[in-house]
Amino acid sequence: MITFQLEFQILEIQNKESLSSVITDLNIIMEPTEYSELSEFVSRAEDRRDLLMFFRSLHFFVEWCEYRKCTFEHFKEKYSEAVRLPEGAASSCMVVQSPRQPGFELVIIWRIQIDDEGKVLPKLDLLTKVPQQALELDKNRVLETAPLGFRALLGVLGIEATLESLIKSLCVGENH
Repeated sequence: MITFQLEFQILEIQNKESLSSVITDLNIIMEPTEYSELSEFVSRAEDRRDLLMFFRSLHFFVEWCEYRKCTFEHFKEKYSEAVRLPEGAASSCMVVQSPRQPGFELVIIWRIQIDDEGKVLPKLDLLTKVPQQALELDKNRVLETAPLGFRALLGVLGIEATLESLIKSLCVGENH
């Protein structure tokens, strides 16, 4: 839930044929939230005095947050031995670790960005956390190129199928 308060002033201009309204001042007061992405967006909406963009983008932002939360919860339930949500399901981070290979982790960072025009887009990144010995054995630089491969897979399979294949690749031989 995102709580906010709006204060705005409207100037109405009437001529012979029509009445038009213009927002002359807009102030959006948001309760502190874990969604750091919103502060810059709110400032932009205030500067532009664009209520429509604010409400439209906020709507899609909340939808993406809910989708991310449901997706993370789904994988946590399905692969409880391999998936951790260190900051809870509502956070932007999911950790995948093979129960058979301690120390080898893949961290999925899923941010939700709002661009200058108010378009809301997911941005997923992959971070690898592996023991130094594994890095030394990685002659083909698979771990180094994993984030690029992850982004390419997202473009082909989509979010859920990419996460599923990533988790399954770490759980080979597990009962999943």
